[in-house]
Amino acid sequence: MTAVLITGAGPTGLTLAITLARAGVPVRIIDKSPEFHRGSRGKGLNQRSREIFDDLGVGEAATASGSEHITLRKYRGGVAVADHASFGDRVPTPDMPYASGLLIPQWRTEEILRDKLAEYGVHVELGSELVDFEQDEHGVTGRLADGRSVSASYLAACDGGRSTVRKALGVGFEGRTEAEECMVIGDVRADGLDPAYWHQWFDEDGAVMLCPFPGDDHWQLQAGPERDAEGRPLPASLASFQRLFDRHARVPGVRLTDVRWMSTYRINVRMADRFRIGRIFLAGDAAHVHSIAGGMGMNTGIQDAYNLGWKLAHVLGGRAGEDLLDTYEEERLPVAAWTLKLTDERLRAVREGVRRPGVGTEAVVTDDVTTLGVHYDWSTLAGDGPLAGHRAPDAPLTGGGRLFETLAGPHFTVLDFGAGGTFPEGVRTVRLGPGEEHARRA
Repeated sequence: MTAVLITGAGPTGLTLAITLARAGVPVRIIDKSPEFHRGSRGKGLNQRSREIFDDLGVGEAATASGSEHITLRKYRGGVAVADHASFGDRVPTPDMPYASGLLIPQWRTEEILRDKLAEYGVHVELGSELVDFEQDEHGVTGRLADGRSVSASYLAACDGGRSTVRKALGVGFEGRTEAEECMVIGDVRADGLDPAYWHQWFDEDGAVMLCPFPGDDHWQLQAGPERDAEGRPLPASLASFQRLFDRHARVPGVRLTDVRWMSTYRINVRMADRFRIGRIFLAGDAAHVHSIAGGMGMNTGIQDAYNLGWKLAHVLGGRAGEDLLDTYEEERLPVAAWTLKLTDERLRAVREGVRRPGVGTEAVVTDDVTTLGVHYDWSTLAGDGPLAGHRAPDAPLTGGGRLFETLAGPHFTVLDFGAGGTFPEGVRTVRLGPGEEHARRA
């Protein structure tokens, strides 16, 4: 018996597990894979996810493993025609500590999260596939593929776009799949290219891109697939990667080798019609999938988990009623719908932009993809304040430190600017005033 069973140990499931474990909630996290993935897959943390990682205690490790403001070098006909630094015109400000997202391979993000989770004594249970489950008013009982059973007060399905849990629940997952509009993707060695750049070769008849990662000798390759005589896309392979590279990059002597992971990506835009079904919750790709434009998939899942985690922790800790959990769907379902619309718009912008020489994937970037503007002012939790439900800014404090450091943690925090008052147990009160800043637990 555990308080929360999480199925799926990607960034969404791991973020949820850490959010719960640091609050002292017993949690188990299982994954059907026999080993941890080594693919780069979702390769970027946006500014809001970086703030969340700071709160969870993994921000420094992520920053040390990633790169900011990477320069995109765009080519036409094999010739470099333009450079563009991602968020190159931005600098950190007192209220926004991160001027750039972070380019980091997903395997490394997951590794960092697993290491933090292990500090709480929780480890991913590999080779553990949930094949059946039932719930009642007291909890959820699941059956694993090897015949074992596990019971929990709640089940969080973070098991991806093909979610076993979502399908078994019969939750609608409406949307579309563009079967012929696809991309081959993989991690390869590409010795001889300058790793200071994300190289993007665009031609009238196709494209290939190679993105480097700090401290890693593998690059992520993305390209339009080769096609057969009938126009059907051919599967990803090292030989195909090399032919595509030679065709569009025209860089003699560069050989692609040592494929660590490869896949074919098809645009899939779908969203569940419910995120909570009794004691079961859907998060991340299990709840919504969309195009890769803007790198929103992994980030939206991380932010789902962060939202759900603190609410489960307060309910399980006896500090809130069961109806608090309804606000997870209330808040995150509209955000998911907005994200689907945004990524569709950004994908169109990229498709149109790359037709012009010198334009690359920077066409996807707007302030929206930072998700710093995401808010919940419609939520029943927001109250009547003019900015209730909005992201709190960071700021330096007169007595030293920063506001985000004060707000960090699983508790509620009240900022006292001199009004005073008493608050329930578990609420941190921080007095802010000229020349002083101190905290006490009410």
